[in-house]
Amino acid sequence: MTQPSQSPVATEALAESAFLLAARGEPVPHTPVWFMRQAGRSLPEYRAIREGITMLESCMRPDLVVEITLQPVRRYGVDAAIFYSDIVLPLKAVGVDLEIQPGVGPVVASPVRSAADLAAVRPVTPADVSYVTESVQQLRSQLGGTPLIGFAGAPFTVASYLVEGGPSKDHAKTKALMHSDPDLWHALADRLADVAIAYLSIQIEAGASAIQLFDSWAGGLSARDYAQFVQPHSAKVFAALEQYGVPKLHFGVNTGELLGLMSEAGADVVGVDWRVPLDEAVRRITAAGGSPKPVQGNLDPALLSAGWESIEPEIDRILAEGKAAPGHIFNLGHGVPPTADPDVLHRIVKAVQAKSTRG
Repeated sequence: MTQPSQSPVATEALAESAFLLAARGEPVPHTPVWFMRQAGRSLPEYRAIREGITMLESCMRPDLVVEITLQPVRRYGVDAAIFYSDIVLPLKAVGVDLEIQPGVGPVVASPVRSAADLAAVRPVTPADVSYVTESVQQLRSQLGGTPLIGFAGAPFTVASYLVEGGPSKDHAKTKALMHSDPDLWHALADRLADVAIAYLSIQIEAGASAIQLFDSWAGGLSARDYAQFVQPHSAKVFAALEQYGVPKLHFGVNTGELLGLMSEAGADVVGVDWRVPLDEAVRRITAAGGSPKPVQGNLDPALLSAGWESIEPEIDRILAEGKAAPGHIFNLGHGVPPTADPDVLHRIVKAVQAKSTRG
């Protein structure tokens, strides 16, 4: 399906978007910048509008989704908006008994530990998440030339919540399941790939201009385990979305040893956390014979509280290292911390755009 029609002015502005141009490896007017978790957490206006409302409830209300998604665009002038949601929302929508507990994260009442447990996980349908379609359509009409990034959790990361029953530092139960019952693992990961495909397709068809697949916890895996148990399922997601022609981004934390494999899964843009310089990331992506790809990253979020005299040299370094790639999208190496000063983020946006403007 094609995306819904939009005014000629907005369509032309989207075509000239620095974010979309960079994601395609084309010349840009300036290096685009946006922040993971820019919608929420550190913004006082976000905390005010969320008061007394649970995370998942806020994700199901188009009025809140639209407003929260737009807040950082208004405040920072970022080059892209990220859809306000959560990676476990599709599971909640299809009836999985889970809640996001403050200070903890997603907690699943009945973890998936057997083939019988798979029945609780089915692909999401448009009817399950009609509020997502409505929210994206409203955002598309209000964002004009600012692209909207849709997103979903990658099969491994979502599976880790289902198997562990909640957040985990070592993902021991998940790794044990992979090796002790590979058939069940692949059945679960394949099911979750279908969930991601359906959920991302719904966002694209409603008007999202790009998508990001978050494999947040893949960095806890060895390269061998990633290649055997994870990469095929992420690749299935990217292959299914190829028909839409929108840029596809892929990101995980502590994935420096996996960058080449993550690129091979089929993303157009590879996200890099702060541990690996961008020029080295490009080398790792191409080392095994892969094609150079745009990269996204990678300011250490901890530096947001270090003072401008520490931040500005890092911006300069990252911009310089990003030139090794055919395209560079400036971002943090992970999400915005709750304690981040919005004024600092705004200053970073303006500095990146000014320092990288093509004369």
